[in-house]
Amino acid sequence: MNTGSGEGVLAACRRVSDGVNHLVLVVCVIMITVMFTISVAGIAHQAFAGSALSWSNSLARLFVPWIAMLSLTVAFKRGEHIAMGMLVTRAPALVLRLAQGLGLIVVALFGFLLFWFGIPYFLDSTQLFMISDSWQISHHWVAVAVPLSGLILCVHLVDGVALLGDDMSAVTEEAAS
Repeated sequence: MNTGSGEGVLAACRRVSDGVNHLVLVVCVIMITVMFTISVAGIAHQAFAGSALSWSNSLARLFVPWIAMLSLTVAFKRGEHIAMGMLVTRAPALVLRLAQGLGLIVVALFGFLLFWFGIPYFLDSTQLFMISDSWQISHHWVAVAVPLSGLILCVHLVDGVALLGDDMSAVTEEAAS
């Protein structure tokens, strides 16, 4: 069997995953910047004009689900999870490998379910967010973050156990010595 071809495909998949991750990071930074700018504009208007903008808080809140869902995919790609740090440094290598495999299965299932149930959730979202009389934003804006995040999680699964394995093997070797 030709493993060189398989390694080439895996390397290409990792490049796609890395590219998607970079794009998600850029989108998150832009969304956080826009949300911050809208909030500062609302605060400044309140301070200088003495009255609140009717739309600033509602509009800024529309970015929160996007930032939360997309940040989840970045954390997964980086193998980050606050509660798992202690497990990584204390557990035997075999337990870590089993946990990695189980974790990847759970993430794959979660990503698939986000995508599978997120598509109808997105398609059935017909409401409008009433930001103000003139600002009305479709609920599709928030709803599409669900299936998109599920799809991105599935894209990041191409790295398989290597997502966590590279970082964890160094930690395991350090803990063993």
